[in-house]
Amino acid sequence: MANVILAITGASGAVYALRLLQVLLEAGQQVHLTISPAGQIVLREELGVTVDLDAFQETDLFQVAMARESEASWLTEMLGPNADRAQSGQVIYYHHQDLMAPIASGSFLSGGMIVCPCSGSTLGAIAHATPTNLIQRAAEVQLKERRPLVLVPRETPLSSLQLENMHRAAQAGAVVMPATPGWYHGVHSLADLVDFMVARMCDQLGIENRLIRRWGEARRGGGLRVEG
Repeated sequence: MANVILAITGASGAVYALRLLQVLLEAGQQVHLTISPAGQIVLREELGVTVDLDAFQETDLFQVAMARESEASWLTEMLGPNADRAQSGQVIYYHHQDLMAPIASGSFLSGGMIVCPCSGSTLGAIAHATPTNLIQRAAEVQLKERRPLVLVPRETPLSSLQLENMHRAAQAGAVVMPATPGWYHGVHSLADLVDFMVARMCDQLGIENRLIRRWGEARRGGGLRVEG
């Protein structure tokens, strides 16, 4: 299994992270996961998912299907009732303050890292090489080792300082991918918009997926219908 580092921080858009994790697991990737305290809060507030950062249980991340079942929501439909399809040892979790974790060192070989969603404070620390936690340090390692680093900010409008930080990160080698899904792939539900972003993240790491209709492929369905 390939090694992919996934960091969840405190920007809005936790659904992107959860769907990305599911797709990575289904693709047979070994996911090295870390979550910031603010990311923990956003998971709870946006998805009803409660995780304990000090006593992490992987299955807790996928309780969203049960939490939203009464609403019969698009989210439940997207993730399915058995969202946790990880094999034993496929998800390796690190506490956000564990600077002795393997992913804090360039000697740890990875296929890349995705920070999704990427908060403004995380972006700033990465752009200025001033890490204060494992997430920021692991991202710094990806840049210095010239390995793929994908940052997924979800903020609007953007200040000049945030734009400058994105520019600095991109100049250092990161791929800055704001969570702005396209609409050309045949949108029938909110899940299609989530999958658009997740597909593009996977593309950056060379992970094969069929989540969306690519430009030039035959259109699915007869038109645009948005539910939600």
